[in-house]
Amino acid sequence: MLRALHTFSSWVSSPKGAKSIVAGWLLLVVVLAAAAPSAKKFAISSGEGSVKENTPSAAAQQIMDEQFPSADGLTALLVLHGKQAMTAEERSKIFQLSEWLASDSKPQHVTGALPFHRLPEAAQDRLFSEDRRTLLLNVTLEKGLESDRIYDTLKQIREQAGKIGLGELQLEMTGPAGIAADTIALFKNADFVLMLATVGLILVILLLIYRSPLLAVLPLVISGVVYEAVDRVLGLSAKNGWLVVDKQALSIMMILLFAVLTDYCLFVFSRYREQLGKVGSKHDAMRLAMNQVAEPILFSGGTVLVAVLVLFAAVFKPYHYFAPVFAAAMVVILLSGLTLIPAVFTLVGRKAFWPFVPKLEERDTRPPGLWAKAGSLVARRPGMTAGILTVLLLFASLNISGMKYSFNLLKSFPDTASSREGFELLEQSYPPGQLAPVTVILQSDRPLTEEEPQFREKLASLTGLLAKQTGVESVEPKPDTVRGEWPATMLSQDKQSVRLQLLVKGNPYDPAALDALNAWRGNSETMLKDSGFDPLRDSLHFAGQTAQQLDVRAMNERDTLVLFSLIGLLITAMLGLQTRSLLMPVYMMLTILLSYAATMGLGWGIAHSLLGYDAISYRLPVYTFVFLVALGVDYNIMLVSRVKEEARKTGWSEAVSRGVSLTGGVISSAGLILAATFGVLMTQPLQELFLFGLTMTIGILIDTFLVRGLLLPSILVLTRKRKPSSAKNSQVHSS
Repeated sequence: MLRALHTFSSWVSSPKGAKSIVAGWLLLVVVLAAAAPSAKKFAISSGEGSVKENTPSAAAQQIMDEQFPSADGLTALLVLHGKQAMTAEERSKIFQLSEWLASDSKPQHVTGALPFHRLPEAAQDRLFSEDRRTLLLNVTLEKGLESDRIYDTLKQIREQAGKIGLGELQLEMTGPAGIAADTIALFKNADFVLMLATVGLILVILLLIYRSPLLAVLPLVISGVVYEAVDRVLGLSAKNGWLVVDKQALSIMMILLFAVLTDYCLFVFSRYREQLGKVGSKHDAMRLAMNQVAEPILFSGGTVLVAVLVLFAAVFKPYHYFAPVFAAAMVVILLSGLTLIPAVFTLVGRKAFWPFVPKLEERDTRPPGLWAKAGSLVARRPGMTAGILTVLLLFASLNISGMKYSFNLLKSFPDTASSREGFELLEQSYPPGQLAPVTVILQSDRPLTEEEPQFREKLASLTGLLAKQTGVESVEPKPDTVRGEWPATMLSQDKQSVRLQLLVKGNPYDPAALDALNAWRGNSETMLKDSGFDPLRDSLHFAGQTAQQLDVRAMNERDTLVLFSLIGLLITAMLGLQTRSLLMPVYMMLTILLSYAATMGLGWGIAHSLLGYDAISYRLPVYTFVFLVALGVDYNIMLVSRVKEEARKTGWSEAVSRGVSLTGGVISSAGLILAATFGVLMTQPLQELFLFGLTMTIGILIDTFLVRGLLLPSILVLTRKRKPSSAKNSQVHSS
């Protein structure tokens, strides 16, 4: 494989090969731009379900749709809140809004609304909160409505409220439709802002570090060309149904693409500049440079590709649907790293480094500076260096035990988002369980009303048992106290299903509510048996947002175990192939895992102690692990490759020292750029993206300066220390 890479690198860096590669890439982008759509046109929000649609809550919802069909779609909760008890004038304004929502002039996609204006005054009074300051109106929308239509519909309602003039009344819109509309509003210009911030930041950092206009611009031009190709490939694939493109994955992919390609540019042109000081021909210089960096780039991109491919093993949609986007992107990124980057820099030649054009002078000295001192330190005091850093990273990792996770999506929204404000007003004004009731479905394989008296008694017994379960506030409906009859609407048309509504105590998204519902599921057969139903013919199902979040928690726990295990094992195997060693990849992976643990510990400490967050998104550990481990391997591969190269000329300790000093500058620059680009996510309005950007920034800096720069080199010296000898005897052998 190495020989094939060298042969290919020689062709890429040749006059004909370099021109052919650049022309081929430009032609590819032009053809794709003309024939394929942008991925954004077909991107979807994956939601929080299972790719197999086989969770208990999904099964319950399917029964609901079949047995209790409805033309209604998502619900918008209109929360009207006053500074004091609502006045008669404010009531009249609400009356007008309710009247309009029931009229022919209402928004096209509204299918129904709570008829506040038709209710008797006593019934209206019962809808208000205890302090008479808050009122909740339900508005249902069409089924299957797209997010942008939901956004437009709620915008029309808000505009009509403005025309009516609610005065001092505050109007917020929450519920599933309100969340969907706010999501659209929050991310309307997010991709443009991310792109602008990423490009600007990379440009500034490159100019500050290298002070060369072309070295700053060329990586961005290359990244722009590759991004256009990836975007169109994903768009074509999504259009034809070959893969699913997730909106959030697209945003993070764009950041990853620019950051990784810039890193590859740094790796290539740093070795290119080194060779330009030794040989006169720019083509020969690139050939020699690529002979040294082609293999590390191949394995570097390969480890990231393996990590994102593992996401296909996830059953949770947000994880699973990251895989196709990032896998397709990494294939194109890897190809460009081995073709487009060396071809462009070959054609530009020495001019790329203007005004600091490398001169032809034979030299093989260690560059002075901070990393030369770091290299000497790890060679002289490897035990002390490794010991201190290990203790520090372990200490930072201790915080992990106290991490708390949130399964409430609204907690990730900004405080000013209408859906979050509305939800919090409802929390303050009504029993929390009313915000997300649990639907309980009793299903049988026979009509449940065959023996009417017994059925009524059994159902009454079942509702009584449900009401006694831990965490249950109440169960509805209840039979008519005079006639002992149950409402007809609770029975399905075929009489084989009964629908009840259960309110949980406390917040329906809190872990306590999820634990309670999990216990109800476990007690289902016992409750059926004790109430007289037959568990072999009858079954209980729980639907609703609390049930969905319980399944999300279970899927997340399963996927975390699977992804962490597979990614760790596969990347270790990849490192074994690259280093041709048994122990070295284990050391490398252990340092990366320690870096991850320290990152999560520090991230939680900042989020909880400094920023005041009670919990973080349950998705954060998985996202951080996938990208931090995969990208952290890159720098270790570059370091170890250079150490192996230097070990052919000197003793092992000296080779490690030289490897640190010779790669320190370029890897530090690459790490700063990678950390800064992920840090751009901290500008995003969602708490989840903000914290992901924060933890990735912390992790990349730890990995760049502490793990790659000091810890791993110290371990390499400690475990394979050798005395200087001949080139032959000092070569790196398999452990």
